[in-house]
Amino acid sequence: MHVVMLAGEYPPRWGGMATTIFHLTAELAASGHKVTVITRRGTGDAPPIPGVRIIGVRWLKAPMAFTRSFGRHALRALLRLHAEDPVDVVHVHTPLIAWNRRQFQQCHREVAPTVTTLHGSWIGEREGLLMARRRREPAAIANPNDLAILLTAKAYARYEQAALDESTCVAISSFSRQEFVDRYRPPAAWECEVIHWGIDTEMFHPRPERAPEAKALRTTLGVPEGHHLLLAVGRLAARKGYATLIDGFAALRERREDVHLAIVGRGHLKARLLRHAAKRGVAEAVHIESSLPFEALADAYRAADLVVFPSLYEGLGMIPIEAMASGTPVITVDHGPMPETVDGTTGALYPVGDHDAFARVVDEELTDATGLETKGAAGRQKVLDRFTMAREVEAYLGAYARACGDESE
Repeated sequence: MHVVMLAGEYPPRWGGMATTIFHLTAELAASGHKVTVITRRGTGDAPPIPGVRIIGVRWLKAPMAFTRSFGRHALRALLRLHAEDPVDVVHVHTPLIAWNRRQFQQCHREVAPTVTTLHGSWIGEREGLLMARRRREPAAIANPNDLAILLTAKAYARYEQAALDESTCVAISSFSRQEFVDRYRPPAAWECEVIHWGIDTEMFHPRPERAPEAKALRTTLGVPEGHHLLLAVGRLAARKGYATLIDGFAALRERREDVHLAIVGRGHLKARLLRHAAKRGVAEAVHIESSLPFEALADAYRAADLVVFPSLYEGLGMIPIEAMASGTPVITVDHGPMPETVDGTTGALYPVGDHDAFARVVDEELTDATGLETKGAAGRQKVLDRFTMAREVEAYLGAYARACGDESE
């Protein structure tokens, strides 16, 4: 089978979407399928994968509008590719590519059926930004991309609606699926399977095998000897809830001083967040690392005592799954899709914005060393049971078969 991925993000644009598409393409190719990725040009060379071809196309470097521009150029490249090397199924990853109804119909008519993965919605992104603004996250609308989402999300939602109407849809979480039911207009007979992300469980594994690297990472992240490391990972953006996290960390420091918070992520908010930490009196215990290579991320998970994930909006959330695969318990919000991955056996949940609850939960977890070890092992097992690449690939091959009208596959 020749599968073409239309992906607005692909390495080296590392992020949840880019990561899962990268590993999915690798697993499909390893299973004997031909895979082509059509993505945005100009970000450097992706790590090579045997059997995977990468086609970069032009795109307009403008907030939100890039999704339409990329969509047009991707369709042209897809038509040329199909003329040279026939395509069996087209896998569209929204919302970073925006096709209207006519473009989906042209793809079906002139190329192949489509399967669309709903990684989240523009309306949901907008709600996450509004929540960030209500919670006084710094620069909630200062970033041009965030401002564009606030102003145009409802208009761009029509392209997601086209995917619902014209494609076989897959959601990355039950939360995301329900979001489209509640906020959009699915067809009367709409069926949308939930396929959770799978991750590389060989890259993300518990700490014993690479303890020296993990120890070195604690030094890189500024952790004093004898202190517990709380690790947060993700793009420095308003909806990720980092200012709220720092507020909760300040409450935690009133309970105990042997804790250090490291945030690993790139973005425009680093200086603002560090000023916020200083305002809360915890600047010496907060470190923001924006230059950590992706390959070192697994070591960072293993170096941490707890991974904290305060995000205000996610379609699923890759970070908690990677942390659990690494044997590290996760503390996250009881909001959105988070309860689909984290529970009391693998970490703990707390109410969004409740700083005292965050401090209490983290304090309780760090006090129980045996419990941390037990939860770390349970998290690893949960990932092996529910979030492997093998399960994801099997599920997507079934979705491809249904899109092509072959229920026997």
